[in-house]
Amino acid sequence: MWGWITYDPELDLIYYGTANPGPWNPEIRPGDNKWSTTVFARRPETGEAIWAYQLSPHDEHDYDGVNENILVDMSWKGQQRKLILRPDRNGYFYVFDRQTGEVLSAQPFGFVNTTTGVDLNTGRLQYNPEKATKTGTVVRYSCPAAPGMKDWQPSAYSPRTGLVYIPHQNLCMDEEGLDANYIAGTPYVGTNVKMYAGPGGNRGVFDAWDPIAARLVWSIKEDLPVWSGALVTAGDVAFYGTMDGWFKAVDARTGHELWKFKTGSGIIGQPMTYRGPNGHQYVAVLSGIGGWSGAIVAGGLDARDSSAALGFVNAVKDLPQKSTKGGTLYVFAL
Repeated sequence: MWGWITYDPELDLIYYGTANPGPWNPEIRPGDNKWSTTVFARRPETGEAIWAYQLSPHDEHDYDGVNENILVDMSWKGQQRKLILRPDRNGYFYVFDRQTGEVLSAQPFGFVNTTTGVDLNTGRLQYNPEKATKTGTVVRYSCPAAPGMKDWQPSAYSPRTGLVYIPHQNLCMDEEGLDANYIAGTPYVGTNVKMYAGPGGNRGVFDAWDPIAARLVWSIKEDLPVWSGALVTAGDVAFYGTMDGWFKAVDARTGHELWKFKTGSGIIGQPMTYRGPNGHQYVAVLSGIGGWSGAIVAGGLDARDSSAALGFVNAVKDLPQKSTKGGTLYVFAL
């Protein structure tokens, strides 16, 4: 469990997700591999699990289950419900009843071909057998790639617009399963992966999604994966950063670009806003490339090695020409 924890004080529950089973090659670990890739609702005082839902049973593509859970109270089909809104790495935007764990909706928010949908009667993800990871066989054009449709970078919800703002990537991969032996302190992966841009050629997307209608409202294509978090204000302005260092503000209702600023490095940090002691509102973001997506720059990896950073280098081999390592906190007056 390496992602976000959310607390509901009224229900006295914490919500969080767990990571992928290891190794990545699913043929080595038969079964559902519970309780990997699972959303848990627990009592914080005792740890008791009130409910749990496995997003990607027998995770075939390293989709994990650590993404954020946005807690909202909304009308669902004419009834007021306590919901979780969750854009997951497996490519589906989930709407849960957070009291019971019931899956109310699960629709793809980008191009998905590794699975064919979520059975709402059982809640089970339906895998596409043509894209199953196999030992010794290269399966090509599996979408989304191992980082998922959206990794850990958090989305934002506006109660004013009713929309969720999703920073994410548009990547596919070639994947080959390998035998893997567990040795403490060493990688335990068991696959060869090569990632590249998905349909359309853009590697990143910033979307506005209507969770009730389960549809895309507007979308902005970005050259590189959008690995920053999202922020939306009461002034109907949405903020996000790009891996080539642009910090952008867009109209939360239309997606129209309002302003942008070029920082000194790629942005994978989380924008935040606060009121200063002078009563004015400010927006801050940390620029500085790194993590899985920015490993080619942060780690000085060789762009000629398509398997470097578990295949991510091949998808962003031009990143060293677009971003330095950086590491600067920027604060802007709203």
